[in-house]
Amino acid sequence: MCYSTQLKSDVKTLEKRFSAKFKNSADLVPKDKINGFEFPLTPVITNQEPELIQFYNWGFLPSWVNDLNFRANTLNAKYETLGEKPSFKPYLNQRCLVLADAFYEWQWLDAKGKNKQAYRISLINETPFVFAGLYNRWKNSKTGEWLSTYTILTTAANKLMEEIHNSKKRMPLILNEASEQNYLKHGSIDNEGIELKAIAVESSKRQKSQQTKLDF
Repeated sequence: MCYSTQLKSDVKTLEKRFSAKFKNSADLVPKDKINGFEFPLTPVITNQEPELIQFYNWGFLPSWVNDLNFRANTLNAKYETLGEKPSFKPYLNQRCLVLADAFYEWQWLDAKGKNKQAYRISLINETPFVFAGLYNRWKNSKTGEWLSTYTILTTAANKLMEEIHNSKKRMPLILNEASEQNYLKHGSIDNEGIELKAIAVESSKRQKSQQTKLDF
């Protein structure tokens, strides 16, 4: 799963990396940890306007939903069952790239997950990358307000993430740089050969930062 990310890159770096311009660069606030359950505005690139980097709310809202609280259930979407879920099936062609520098995951250190170790996961070369996502523009029937929302797709964990996310054995679907535009154009997903590294960070019970690298 993926409920916590990082984005500290600046405007110039992101615009160069993704060959797109910010619609409103003033909205970019570099953050060490972005909590999905706060439903933050983060930068995405949609297939409708691939030349722009825009800010959408994390937490997908299908058009038929009336309650904002529903988005707590749709921060992630399981890639293997997208076509079966009413929340996502109508929006399979509304694709987006979700920009990030890293994400966080917690390794269970006991059978019930009462003791956990957090890891920061990034590309080997520490460059920005994207998660595959879906988006939707949602209208609040009570206020008339429009929200632009997205979800991050997840897939089965690779060798590294199986060791870290050892409870669910899932991970966000990270796209190869070469396949990003293909995904936006409704092509197939390619996440093969992604090289990740993980560094242990402050855990819930151990305050000392650890620098254990798990490179695959």
